[in-house]
Order: sequence, then structure tokens, then C-alpha cells
Amino acid sequence: MRLFAAVLPPEGVTASLADEVAVLRGLPGAEGLRWTGRPGWHLTLAFYGEVDDDAVPDLSARLERAARRTAPFGLALRGGGQFGRGRVLWAGVAGTGGGGLPALRLLAGRAEAAGRRAGVPMGEHRRYTPHLTLARSREPLDVRPHLTLLDGFTTPAWTVTDLALVRSNLPDSGVPGEQPRYETVARSPLGASG
Repeated sequence: MRLFAAVLPPEGVTASLADEVAVLRGLPGAEGLRWTGRPGWHLTLAFYGEVDDDAVPDLSARLERAARRTAPFGLALRGGGQFGRGRVLWAGVAGTGGGGLPALRLLAGRAEAAGRRAGVPMGEHRRYTPHLTLARSREPLDVRPHLTLLDGFTTPAWTVTDLALVRSNLPDSGVPGEQPRYETVARSPLGASG
């Protein structure tokens, strides 16, 4: 199964983001982007790719230990950016007390290590850049109007209290614009929250 570890923002945060995305989708050039659906909004900590069913229990147990070793921390979505000259448009992340961004980076490192120790081929290690993907494009795209609007964007803060192991089911119908389906396989409470 295709898996990744993530932080899932709560309803109040995704509602605030949905309002911002509705405005972003009305800007010039928005039709050239494939927008991520609300069910797909998450902060990826570690991407595992295809994981053998036999490795999932060990991976889950290692993620539980990683979560227990991490105290809850505060985050908010704030601002935005792009990767690949407009190929990926994303919302940024800011810390709000209780460890914030350093704790998120630590949790991402622990989630990656959990995958490696469970025998999941992780590929080359890359520096973690916290973000929530809003839209993608196959071609470079001028997203400056979107970035300008995102510059002043902030969601309500929330306390991250768990780590999620998520299964990604890619579309197989061939229908243009069909979104992957996400299923939370397990949730592991962070340190003092569990």
C-alpha cells in the first residue's frame, strides 16, 4: 500500500484555508493549476511510497514510539510559496509556541527514521520543508498573484496532538481532475497528549 506520515490540520483550520483557496481559484492563471481537494490537505512528514503489507505493523509501532517521544506543539498555516517555478503552489507553516517549527521538523525526522528502521526504502534524505500543497501544474506557471494573496494569509493556530499514518489511493479511472483518496490507517498520540 502507498503510505506517508502526516499531520492533519483540524476542521477549523481547513475551513479557513478553504475560504482562501476559493479566492485563489478566482485569480488569473488558476485554471492552469490542478487544485488539491480539501480531503487531501495535510502536512507530509515522511513519504514511504509502496510499503509491503508485512512491514506495516513494524512501521506503525515505530511511528507510535516516535510520536510518544514528541511533545504536542502549536502550528498555524501562514503565507505560501512555490516549488519548480509554479509547478507546486503551497501554504506555509508557522510555529505558535510549544516548540512549533522545530518540533515539526523533529517529528518529520523521527517519522523518516521510523521508515528506514522498518526497512522501507526511503531514497535520498532531503531537508524537510514544511508545507501544505494547494495546487500543481505540469508546466511552469506564473503564480505571483497567488503568492501575493497568500503573503497575508494565516489560519487559526492549533495544537498538534497526533501523527497520522495515511494511505494514498491513486486514481485509476483516467478521468481528468480525479483526486487521490486518502485513508487514515493509524493515529499515534504525541507525548503528553496520549
